[in-house]
Amino acid sequence: MNVRLDYGRDGLAVELPEERIETILSLQPIPPLRDPHRAIHDALRRPAGAPPLMGQARGKRSACVVISDITRPVPNRVLLPPILDTLEAGGIPRDGITILVATGTHRPSTHAELLEMVGPEILTAYRIEDHVATDRDAHSYLGDTPHGVPIWVDRRFLDAELRISVALIEPHFMAGFSGGRKSVCPGICSMDTVQIWHGPRFIGHPRSESGTFSGNPVHEDSLYVARAAGLHFICDVTLDSERRLTGVFAGEVEAAWLKGVDAARRVAHAPIAAPAHVVVTTCAGYPLDLTFYQAVKGMVGALPAVKSGGTIVIASECAEGLGSRHFADTLLDSDDLEAFVARTYDPAFFVPDQWEVHELLKAVRHAEVMVYSEGIPPETLSRCFVTPIESVEAGVAQALGRHGPDARIIVIPKGPYVLPVPGQS
Repeated sequence: MNVRLDYGRDGLAVELPEERIETILSLQPIPPLRDPHRAIHDALRRPAGAPPLMGQARGKRSACVVISDITRPVPNRVLLPPILDTLEAGGIPRDGITILVATGTHRPSTHAELLEMVGPEILTAYRIEDHVATDRDAHSYLGDTPHGVPIWVDRRFLDAELRISVALIEPHFMAGFSGGRKSVCPGICSMDTVQIWHGPRFIGHPRSESGTFSGNPVHEDSLYVARAAGLHFICDVTLDSERRLTGVFAGEVEAAWLKGVDAARRVAHAPIAAPAHVVVTTCAGYPLDLTFYQAVKGMVGALPAVKSGGTIVIASECAEGLGSRHFADTLLDSDDLEAFVARTYDPAFFVPDQWEVHELLKAVRHAEVMVYSEGIPPETLSRCFVTPIESVEAGVAQALGRHGPDARIIVIPKGPYVLPVPGQS
């Protein structure tokens, strides 16, 4: 059977043994919005749990609009014009508006990426700046969360009279779902905040997983930080399998986000009878599969669909290689993932991006992980606690040979965008 996987910009066609395929998981079908422009304007005029954006803009002279970086396929070219027009119509001058890219702890944006994200008109007409997590002096301290996370938030956001975020709601392997509060934490928080919030006692919590936010400390503290920072208004969206708008959710940070989560969950929910011996998955293609760091999300997202001791075969282009220098060095210099993660529980020990190593360990503890990637040499991948493969087909053949004639395959072409739910088929 020929199956197309989300991989890089163009996808990857693979040939899998049809008689071994248990099911192919996909997003639930939902019609795209017939008039996205009107839907955005309507959401700004009639938000959930907050006054209309125009009313909030009146009498103010400055605004900060937080957007995601290149690793999230947010349709900013469609979303930003109505938002920016509303702010200016409400009386905020254009030179009083800052678009702040929520890089979190990621690298800075390139000019080409900004052009792709917002388009030439917005790029030339507005002030667009990156958040820099390592510049502590650019942040202000707002106290601690109830779980003891120090709140350091980008001062450019705090200094604005009106504070807005724009994001995509999709399953997230630590926080349950992305969007909403995550634009602030970790999006525009300093490393001092992120290293605790992304620390082992948070991401090691049993409720810190994809699709779960009730009782999830990663979600709870992120929401607390967003409220402490005074996030006035969000405009989040959901997308279909073709990345077309299916919903616009604007308003108060929790009320609007919860409406979006309900919509995202219905689309992402993929019931299965039981986990399989082999799962073929991805990291959802470009831009999410730019690095091995991001590819870990695809591995972890597949865990509910694979038996303990089974095999995950993941295709992730990783055009930019492993990821940050800290993440790459940690993997390449480690002989024992268990020992490294154990060290992270010591408050005196910290390495940037150590949380992704923690997540990688979740995956390789549970299953063998085979990786097909054109962006990372096999000799490098083999040092990252995964097995490099020359093709998805070769990896599947090896996995089926290992698990025997009764082994079955679950295929997840869109990787972590899909939420496998065992026992509900």
